[in-house]
Amino acid sequence: MVGDRKRPAAFAGFSPFARSLLFSASSSKPLPAPVDDDDEIPSENAASHSKMPPPKRGKRAVPSSDEDSYSSESDDGEGSSEELDTVQADFAFYDPKPSDFHGVKLLLNTYLDSKPWDLTGFVDLILEQTTVGTVVKIADDNEEGEGNGADKSSSGDGDDLFGLISVLNLGRYGEQRCIKDLKDYLLAVCADKDTKKKLKQLLEEKAPDVGLLVCRRFVNFPYELVPKMYESLFDEVSWATEDEPTQELRDSFIFKQYLLVVRVLERKTPAKQKAKNSIEEDEPIIYPKLEDEIFRELSSWSFTFPIRSEQSAQQEMKNYKEMGLVMAVKAESIPKFRKKLEALLSE
Repeated sequence: MVGDRKRPAAFAGFSPFARSLLFSASSSKPLPAPVDDDDEIPSENAASHSKMPPPKRGKRAVPSSDEDSYSSESDDGEGSSEELDTVQADFAFYDPKPSDFHGVKLLLNTYLDSKPWDLTGFVDLILEQTTVGTVVKIADDNEEGEGNGADKSSSGDGDDLFGLISVLNLGRYGEQRCIKDLKDYLLAVCADKDTKKKLKQLLEEKAPDVGLLVCRRFVNFPYELVPKMYESLFDEVSWATEDEPTQELRDSFIFKQYLLVVRVLERKTPAKQKAKNSIEEDEPIIYPKLEDEIFRELSSWSFTFPIRSEQSAQQEMKNYKEMGLVMAVKAESIPKFRKKLEALLSE
């Protein structure tokens, strides 16, 4: 039986308590079972390749070996002893394509809480925009290569998809039903009048300059690939301003601000006074995606709102409630974000 994947390494600046809640609060996806292949020889350069971003104007496989152990019965049939085996999974970056529909929809299933909305249309927009956007999947030899990485012979069930990142222009897609549903939802959950006014401006008159940044992944996604995801996205945005076939399309990727809709865990009650012999205390806010704390730090404004479809909390999560978090980040702050994200990973 395949064991749980390794958690990302601990990062300075986040307490052990926060990290334990982080991993217990998020969903994970099982890795495929190992396949015996005596002829397969691991690449000696796999470790070095995992630190390389996708090349310009074309995605290649970006291997990230993620080793996990699982238990199996010994060959003597007695089942009294267990041996430790290794499962290695290589992840790769690909352009989105129609066969990724179910995998992307699964990742976005709770994007707008339990509100009925045009999720199918939203997924279609992400999959149709192939010049800017990336899906991360278990590497497939049939899909590797430059360009869109598409392979018509692929099974297309999306079961190997572990993460996605994209950005959609709110003005360009403003007449789409899914974007209208999104705008209505965000305006409805924003309680503060001043913030709601800023949000309304961003969603309406400023919409052609606003990119809706969407990044979703399973908790057992290798965190060392997260900076590469953002690097790929922002590089593609820059290239699209030069490479798109029409001036209108090129201009649609010149963003002045980014809008993000994410989830956080907020403490329900004020923290109790720290005991003398205690080395930890409850964090006021837990960020399941650690980079969201950087985005919030750099944001022009933000607000939180209650999540109605909150999942049942585990014992260590009983003092926390899931909240939605909306943030507006100026495009000029993105270089600083990228530096902070790299620094977070290197700590």
